[in-house]
Amino acid sequence: MSIIDQGSPRKKTKSVYISTVISIALVLLMTGLLGLILVHAKNLSKYVKENIVLNIIVNDNVNEGDVLSLQKDLEKDPYVLRTEYVSKELAAKNLKEDLGEDFIEYLGTNPLLPSIDVYLKEQYANADSIQPFIDKITKSSKVKEVVYQESLIDMVNKNIRVISIVVLAFAAILLIIAVALINNTIRLAIYSQRFLIKSMQLIGATKNFIRRPYIIYGIIHGLIGALVAILLLIFTLNFAQKQIPEIVFLQSWSEFVLIFLVVVILGILISGISTYFAVTKYLKAKSHSLYR
Repeated sequence: MSIIDQGSPRKKTKSVYISTVISIALVLLMTGLLGLILVHAKNLSKYVKENIVLNIIVNDNVNEGDVLSLQKDLEKDPYVLRTEYVSKELAAKNLKEDLGEDFIEYLGTNPLLPSIDVYLKEQYANADSIQPFIDKITKSSKVKEVVYQESLIDMVNKNIRVISIVVLAFAAILLIIAVALINNTIRLAIYSQRFLIKSMQLIGATKNFIRRPYIIYGIIHGLIGALVAILLLIFTLNFAQKQIPEIVFLQSWSEFVLIFLVVVILGILISGISTYFAVTKYLKAKSHSLYR
């Protein structure tokens, strides 16, 4: 039997192969799930911020053409994501639906003023950016006042900031744990091959010759484990969407593809590097230490 046949990791038992791949897949699955949580949390934060509304109340003596002109000017502002014009009639209709009765019949007139609902871009949905925007808007003679829930904006930004810090800290810890678990799994797999590694070295095989097939198989294991993890992640996404259809607004498949690529890269890199160091350890070890 040739040195290559003796040194090939193909002689390892199937159970070692399977357990290694499953362990890598499960760890990468946890990492991928955390990535999905981060993406959904970021998109939820963006969705909430972009749905904070500023009600720009227009003076009653301003005609509709001037209001629409003001709306177009607002849409050109770099702070603004979108706007909605609410006429006096539409405002009355909305209030009637909320109250469940026609208040105009009692008052005899429609006291509501036309308004423009302004939704800001995500990066400007904070008190420091909103106040200068309001100061600029209220200089217009067409605008009576700007109404918004300042406390709500402060609360949203504060909660998002705290949640982001917690999730990022958890992500860092989980990544360290993932690296450690995959590394230990591969070290245990290589441990079962320590006598074969040392035997090949004793009969003259070079270190690179011995390491190469193990590293290749380590990379293959990492790739297979990553693909298994990705399939499970896709299944999880589909299941979550069926259970909570509303989360479709928070999903971004371009970001999900990026997470899948990260999972593949992590699987290959961690497995390859861990295999390299595990094999190197036994290449440097003394023969008597292999029995410990």
